[in-house]
Amino acid sequence: MATTDFFMPIVDDPVDFGRIAATNAISDVYAMGAKPIMALAILGMPLGKLSLTMVRDILKGGASICAQAGIPVAGGHSIDSPEPIYGLVVIGICHPGQIKRNSSARAGDALILTKALGVGFYSAALKRSQLDDNGYAELIASTTQLNAIGTKLGGNDSVHAMTDVTGFGVLGHAIEMATGSKVQITISMSELPLLPQAKQLSKRGFVTGASHRNWASAANKAELFSDIAEWQKNVLTDPQTSGGLLISCPAQQASALVSQIQSAGYASARVIGTVSAGGGGARVVP
Repeated sequence: MATTDFFMPIVDDPVDFGRIAATNAISDVYAMGAKPIMALAILGMPLGKLSLTMVRDILKGGASICAQAGIPVAGGHSIDSPEPIYGLVVIGICHPGQIKRNSSARAGDALILTKALGVGFYSAALKRSQLDDNGYAELIASTTQLNAIGTKLGGNDSVHAMTDVTGFGVLGHAIEMATGSKVQITISMSELPLLPQAKQLSKRGFVTGASHRNWASAANKAELFSDIAEWQKNVLTDPQTSGGLLISCPAQQASALVSQIQSAGYASARVIGTVSAGGGGARVVP
C-alpha cells in the first residue's frame, strides 16, 4: 500500500517542521495496521525566498523521523511553489487479512484514543506568539511521536476498526467511523485526554478556523449534552496534526489493550467511549 501526505508549516523551526510533516505522513500507514518500508519526499519551496540551509534542515528533520521509523527516504520530487510544502509518499506492507479500516466498528465495542488532544490550540497560540517554552515542547513531543503501535495492532484480531485522528478532530473522525460502520458512537467528554495547556488555551480563544469548519460539517450528525461549555465543544473539533489512533475493540478487551498501548509509550491512551447499534452518528455525554 502507498499513502501520500504533504504539509504546510505549523512551526517556524525548519527541522521541527520536517519532523512533524514526516510523522504525520507515516501515520496513514500505521493507522491501517501496516508496516512502513520506504518513503519518497515531496518538496515545494519558494525559490529565492528560503535559504538552502533552511531547505536542508526541513529534509533533515523528515529524514530523522524516517530513520526512527526504520525506513529509508529512497528519493522524491521537488518543485517551485508559493508556500513551503513538505511531505512523504509512504510505502507500507500488510497481510490483506490484517488491514484495519475505519468502517468496521461493531456494536458492543469500546473506543480507545492513544494520544492527548489540543494540538490545534497550541498551534494557534504559537502563531500569535502566546505559547510558552513548555507548551512548545509539549506540542513537538505530541506531533513527532510515531503511531508505530499501529503495526502491532494490525495483527490483533480484537481490533475491529482503526483510524488516525487528524484534521477533522476527534468528533469528525468518530463520525466517519460511525458512518462507515453504520453504528452509533458515544464519546465521554470527561474521558478525553488533553495536552496540559489545552483547556486553558481553548478558554482563551486560541481556536483555529478549521475547528469552526469542522463543527459546521459535524453538527447535523452530532448530539451534544445540554450544558456543554464552548471550550469543550472546541476540543471535540480541534484539528490534530499527527494525532493519535482511534481504535474500536470489544469492550471486555479494552482495558488490556489500553495497558498494552500505554506500555508501548502512549501514556495518554484511554477508553473514551462506546459503540452501539445505530445510524451513523455520534453522541457526546458528560
